[in-house]
Amino acid sequence: MTVLYLVIPCYNEQEALPVSAPRLMDKLNSLISAGAIGDESRILFVNDGSHDKTWEIITQLHDKDKHYSGVNLSRNRGQQNAMLAGLETAARFADAMITVDVDLQDDINAVDEMLEKYESGCDIVYGVRNARKKDSFFKRFTAEGFYKVINKMGGEIIFNHSEYRLMSRRAVKALSEYKECNLFLRGLVPMIGYKSDVVFYEREKRIAGESKYPLKKMLALAYEGITSLTLTPIKIIRSAGVLFTLLGLAGLAATITLYCLGIAGSVWILLSALVAMSGIIEFSVGIVGDYVGKTYFEVKHRPRYFISESLVDEENERS
Repeated sequence: MTVLYLVIPCYNEQEALPVSAPRLMDKLNSLISAGAIGDESRILFVNDGSHDKTWEIITQLHDKDKHYSGVNLSRNRGQQNAMLAGLETAARFADAMITVDVDLQDDINAVDEMLEKYESGCDIVYGVRNARKKDSFFKRFTAEGFYKVINKMGGEIIFNHSEYRLMSRRAVKALSEYKECNLFLRGLVPMIGYKSDVVFYEREKRIAGESKYPLKKMLALAYEGITSLTLTPIKIIRSAGVLFTLLGLAGLAATITLYCLGIAGSVWILLSALVAMSGIIEFSVGIVGDYVGKTYFEVKHRPRYFISESLVDEENERS
């Protein structure tokens, strides 16, 4: 019988955990009772270096019911690394893993259909929002634009899919072969290429606490995704360089012509062009610098995370 682990990354979630943990356990128990999954299935919380009582609450939950388990990262490593830590830990014990945010905005009832598709032979099942009607216009515009821009630039991501997905043990082991420290799982998982499918669901409001992904972090994640998946920004800079060189030469010719005709103030055309070009060069160097910086950190091969404490059933580990 399938052993399922629900992998839940947590960062300062002392308000959400007491509400979401019972709901997750109800879902796990209902699946066990229905014979859909085995009793060795678990809810695996990953504490991503929280500064509040998150790990204390996870420990208390584990003491009350062994179906709750957890790992405590040594420091905050970000959602992507926390999720990977949970998946790689769960892959030692489970046949399938489902990642879902602790705020339960992603409908956990979609787990049933995910399992059905897994049993039918899918290694990866993506949870996809069926609509964004509850989002503000700005949120909807920027989020949908994010998916479209990355796909246009050559990155392969599933439209309206975040981090709610099922992965088989085989798929997680394949994911572990990607060694980069600049993680963008939404882009890496489709690269695996194993059989996949989607499940549609309606996203709800956050059950408690505040979102740990404000606009600033969302923009940073988008930039991380673009620069981790594709070299298109570098190609755009190259093309822009050729274009502005031609424009610069044309502007210089125009300035010389105006000067020869004795038209006063022609020098300001050249100065304006120089200022614009300086800004473009600075911006371009910044993007190239980010790529160089990523390469610098990748070649160091630093560990992506360390687990300082673990509440998992070591005796159930598989070979």
